[in-house]
Amino acid sequence: MDGVDVTRTGYSRLLLVAAGLSSCLLGPGCSGGAPPAPETAQRSADESTYVIGPGDTLSVFVYRSPELSESNLPVRPDGRISVPLIEDVQAAGHTPTQLARDIEQRLRRFVKDPTVTVIVRSFIGPFNRQIRVIGEATEPMAIPYREHMTILDVMIATRGLTRYAAGNSAVIVRREGGGEQKTMKVRLGDLLKNGDISQNVEMQPGDTLIIPQTWF
Repeated sequence: MDGVDVTRTGYSRLLLVAAGLSSCLLGPGCSGGAPPAPETAQRSADESTYVIGPGDTLSVFVYRSPELSESNLPVRPDGRISVPLIEDVQAAGHTPTQLARDIEQRLRRFVKDPTVTVIVRSFIGPFNRQIRVIGEATEPMAIPYREHMTILDVMIATRGLTRYAAGNSAVIVRREGGGEQKTMKVRLGDLLKNGDISQNVEMQPGDTLIIPQTWF
């Protein structure tokens, strides 16, 4: 009897283990069926909705047709690109996926069932999503807007102020929803030299930061 009891107990344990494995394989609580981490999901969403702008650099990959593929392809100021067999394709204003489908459609005249992938190698973004920095920044430039970007992020990207900058006289020029222009003063000198975090304002897409020169 003891041996039979032990066998039954072992058999019961095997059933429990099998049930557990089945729930693991089918359920979202185990690593095999776990949903993607929030950071991964957000990153994928951001990449799929990125809009190409003039100045971006793209790679266009045509599956099984290396002669039609292009790497490090700049988007011209008119927002277009040129790839083999297609002279002008509108890239600015489209997501990489939309551009890939457009190129596929145009290539069908020359290639049977083309499969195209567009990869953004470096990006600036469309004009209305850029932050422009002019005046006495060390490296004045246009910066692609990122969500929750602050003026400190902008100054890090432009490598701070020149020795001639009147940092505390800087202004942000912003266009409101109705097209109205708004000017905001910001004391960059206090932010960068004295750590006055109250001056670390949040930027908006299309903002222009103007840093004047000091007068001796």
